[in-house]
Amino acid sequence: MDSVCFTEEHQLFRESLKDFLQKEVVPHIEKWEKTGEIERFIWKKFGEMGFFGIRYPEVYGGLNLDLFYTVIFLEELQKVKSAGFAAAMWAHSYLAMTHLNAEGDERIKQDYLVPSISGDKIGALCITEPFGGSDVAGMRTTAVKKGDKYVINGSKTFITNGVYGDYYVVAAKTSPELGNKGISMFLMDSNLKGVSAVKLDKLGWRASDTAEIAFDNVEIPAENLMGEEGKGFPYIMQHFALERLIMAINAHARAEYAIEYTIEYMSQREAFGKTINKFQALRHKLVEHATDVEHCKVFNYAAVARLDKGEYVVKEATMAKLKSTTVADETIYSCLQMLGGYGYMEEYPLARLFRDSRLGPIGGGTSEILKEILSKMIIDKQNYKPAVK
Repeated sequence: MDSVCFTEEHQLFRESLKDFLQKEVVPHIEKWEKTGEIERFIWKKFGEMGFFGIRYPEVYGGLNLDLFYTVIFLEELQKVKSAGFAAAMWAHSYLAMTHLNAEGDERIKQDYLVPSISGDKIGALCITEPFGGSDVAGMRTTAVKKGDKYVINGSKTFITNGVYGDYYVVAAKTSPELGNKGISMFLMDSNLKGVSAVKLDKLGWRASDTAEIAFDNVEIPAENLMGEEGKGFPYIMQHFALERLIMAINAHARAEYAIEYTIEYMSQREAFGKTINKFQALRHKLVEHATDVEHCKVFNYAAVARLDKGEYVVKEATMAKLKSTTVADETIYSCLQMLGGYGYMEEYPLARLFRDSRLGPIGGGTSEILKEILSKMIIDKQNYKPAVK
């Protein structure tokens, strides 16, 4: 698949990114994992290298590259031994910034998208709520228009970059009586009066800051409405295909990394007079996982190729996330087992990988929700179409 999907230019980009991550990121990972705060300098360095602008227009400082450059960006980030760091980077670039680019007007793009691409501003997408979880339509946060302002009240949770980010892209109900047809998208600076963010203590993704955010009569200019009022739900749904594919790619990449590490470990670890990579039970288990991961990878790449052509791949992206995150969990569980007691030690990468991977089937839509979405499409023959042309 590499020869089909990646050109020589792609491979040169991968090597450049690998070198950058090893020199500029890996030496700081342990510190960021302990503190839960990623220092600002690295965001600026990512911006200077163009990594935040991969898929954005050149007029705003982006590179306007195809989606397989994004695939490379995501895959290599999974190999720095911190899914939390990776999440902070891609949540900024592919969640918050996606909405800026798609729904933001020219002023918003100049004032927020441009500095986001350069690494001078950090963004967070605020959709999930404490009582809603995967039920986006059930959100309770409201935005009431008063003159030339909107007043926002409510709360969000599990928000990546919510503590240290500079701005939020917030979903709120402008017409609560209309259900999902009453949701709108807004841009909000994180330092406004009435905004408070509390860092959540997580099992994994320790390097990233994940927040519960409260909005208490927060006033924002009416011009900070993004797109049309009442179109928030379609905007969110429109971008879910990319988000799910991102999480699928992350999953196959971290599983691949776990397998590569485990193979190297098994080639050196000896028991009963031979290296453990000679034991059939371990060998066969490992190749079963390698086969599953390769299946996911090929499927994911195929979905990316279609999305890059502008096709609506909501079914394929949903399948990709559902299967890839499950396979990654199963693979990493087995790889940890193959390291024996050392797999349980924090100085070995499998312990952190095991914790970090567990969020895969939960974040971005739980596996249970994804199964119901697929049931509607496959069993009930429901035909989803792009909500926004």
